[in-house]
Amino acid sequence: MNDDNTTHFGYQRVNKAEKAGRVADVFHSVAAKYDLMNDLMSGGVHRLWKRYTIEMSAVRAKQKVLDIAGGTGDLSYQFSRLVGPEGLVVLADINDSMLAVGRDKLTDRGVAGNIEYCQADAQYLPFPDNTFDCITIAFGLRNVTDKDLALASMQRVLKPGGRLLVLEFSKPTNPVMEKLYDHYSFKILPLMGKVIANDSDSYQYLAESIRMHPDQETLLEMMQNAGFEQCKYHNMTSGVVALHMGFKP
Repeated sequence: MNDDNTTHFGYQRVNKAEKAGRVADVFHSVAAKYDLMNDLMSGGVHRLWKRYTIEMSAVRAKQKVLDIAGGTGDLSYQFSRLVGPEGLVVLADINDSMLAVGRDKLTDRGVAGNIEYCQADAQYLPFPDNTFDCITIAFGLRNVTDKDLALASMQRVLKPGGRLLVLEFSKPTNPVMEKLYDHYSFKILPLMGKVIANDSDSYQYLAESIRMHPDQETLLEMMQNAGFEQCKYHNMTSGVVALHMGFKP
C-alpha cells in the first residue's frame, strides 16, 4: 500500500484517515510521563533546544503567540512571561490528554490571564487570517499527516512580518553521531519506554517517526513553498535537532 491515500506511521504505511487516530493513541499513552521521559531521553538537553527557540523568537510585550503541539507547555510558559499581561499566548494541541497535562502544569505554576488553550489540528488552524506575531511548533510537525497543509495553515494565521519557528528532530550531520543516535533510538529508547512508561511501542514509533521526517534542506524548501521568506535553519547537537525559521511577507 503506497499511493496518494496512504502515509507513513513510523515505518508502516497506513491510510491517511487512520494516522491522526494512531498518533493520538501514542500521545494519550505517553502524556502522563511526557516531561519525565523528555528529561531522561535527552539528558535534559531539550531545555537548551527550547531556550534557543525562545531566544530566536524575538517575542516581546503585547504580542500574540501560537504554540502549536504545545504539549506540556514548556514554550508557552516562557512566552507568557515575555508577552506580559497585555499579550496573549495560545497553547494548541490536537491531543486532549497532552493539552490537559499542559493546562494543569501551567495553572499550577500560576500562569493565567494571558494564556488560552485550544484543541486544534495544525492542518486546519481555527483562527482568523493574520492573527499571530509568532508561531512555534516544537517536536510536533513530524506527527502531522499533511505537513504542507499545516505549513500553509500556519502561514495564513501569521501576521505579515511574523515568524514561524519549527523545532524538530532532524538528520545528524556527523557520521559517528548518526551511528550512536541510531543505536540509542532503536535499542535504548524503547527499553526506557518499557521500563519507565510501560510502553515500548509508543517510543519505537517516536524513533521511527523521526527517521521519516524531512531532512533539513527538504523542510527548508517546504517552508519556502508554503510562502515563507528568509528561511534558514540552525543545527543543534550535530543535527540531531534543527530549528527552522521563516517569515511571512
